[in-house]
Amino acid sequence: MHLNILVTAGDGIGPEVTGEAVSVLKEIAVQGGHDFSFTEKRIGGVAIVLDGTPLPKDTLDAALASDAVLLGAVGGNEFNALPPDKRPEAGLLQIRAALGGFANLRPAFAFKELAVNSPLRPEIVDGADILFVRELLGGLYFGQPRAWDKAKNTAFNTMVYTRAEVARVARIAFQLAQKRRRKLTSVDKANVLEVSQLWRATVNEVAKEFPDVTVEHQYVDAMAMHLMNQPRNYDVVLTENLFGDILSDESAVITGSLGMLPSATIGGKVNLYEPVHGSAPDIAGRGLANPLGAILTGALILRYSGGLEAEAAAIEASVRKVLEQGFRTPDLARGNKEGLTVLSTKDMGAKVRGTVKEQLLAVSS
Repeated sequence: MHLNILVTAGDGIGPEVTGEAVSVLKEIAVQGGHDFSFTEKRIGGVAIVLDGTPLPKDTLDAALASDAVLLGAVGGNEFNALPPDKRPEAGLLQIRAALGGFANLRPAFAFKELAVNSPLRPEIVDGADILFVRELLGGLYFGQPRAWDKAKNTAFNTMVYTRAEVARVARIAFQLAQKRRRKLTSVDKANVLEVSQLWRATVNEVAKEFPDVTVEHQYVDAMAMHLMNQPRNYDVVLTENLFGDILSDESAVITGSLGMLPSATIGGKVNLYEPVHGSAPDIAGRGLANPLGAILTGALILRYSGGLEAEAAAIEASVRKVLEQGFRTPDLARGNKEGLTVLSTKDMGAKVRGTVKEQLLAVSS
């Protein structure tokens, strides 16, 4: 299998965590006889400093020519005074729009080894396994018109969706539900917002194509509560852009850390992959960052862009095994640390890489 992967490490801890994800993918390539090539380009704050724009043309051209894009994280406090369209985050929105991926997949599953990290009781989160499907190219983030009139002290954004935009992401969510536990929960605010009324009506129309999937609807405020008191009740959760951003980040309490959440954006010209966490500039360069979300994001590259399910599963199993053995990064080593070994970013990456190698060698022998 040949995969041409563009790496846009970005800012803050981005280069550290993507570096470990790439090292694990290279181990997969060696052990499986695959041909993975990696090209590095700039995006975000580092691109603003060196190129004068958050998304240089050569980065976008390389992205469109690749089989998959692995992105670290963008952003930094030094850019907060810039207009929104000049900030590092603008580069992220631009590359998402250019690649055309409209379905953002964010898995959140409980690691029993990290139950002590969650504010929720173990019996609440144990066995939770949720796949968020977030619409990524519509809603408030992209709707026009939008403006901040500083003279009048007013600002506004526009939430816009078309039936076609809702239907295409709903269809992907239903297809994924068919491969899982055949339950889909659609999240909206249809008791207040006309956009959500369109969303709910369209989801119900698409549901007729998937009679084997059970469908339910939840208001976003109620869903925020249910995720905390009954997360095991949910399988595939379908949301619009803003609601999905918030709810999927909230689900970090299920996994034990925001650093454990991967994501994949599919449906466009080229799939885009990124851990859910931000650039965390306060810990950048200190070896404290958790690379497991980025490494798990690498597994999604293999699954959705490479069709390499066994190799993707090997990465996921290796992360679990490393946690079972008591290895942690600082964000995962809270509370009672007895029996735990706290590792740096690089050492955690090396531990997962070695475990992946052991697993694949055992299978091949």
